[in-house]
Amino acid sequence: KPNKDLLADLINKANGLNSASYTAKTWAVLENEVIKAQAVLEDPEASEAEVKAAEKALTKALEGLEPVKAGDTTASVKTGDTDLLGIFASLSMLSLAGLSLLRRKED
Repeated sequence: KPNKDLLADLINKANGLNSASYTAKTWAVLENEVIKAQAVLEDPEASEAEVKAAEKALTKALEGLEPVKAGDTTASVKTGDTDLLGIFASLSMLSLAGLSLLRRKED
């Protein structure tokens, strides 16, 4: 039966970190690895290789965390996103074009 103490320590370390202190991209990688590591930790049939792989992946994710720089807004939630405006305008134009073609075919 493999020793899972290091894996448990890494999971606790990761869970003790504050997501707002790190970039969203690197935090998402860490969260994903924590979920995988938790599954290995809770699996009574996990092999030594699975435990070592989970430890390695979680360690790499922890080392890959990038702190948010001063003035960096990637960690904050955006509000008033205007990307949808272009999509709706395009859909409206396509609808009007389709409607005009449909009316021409009826004539």
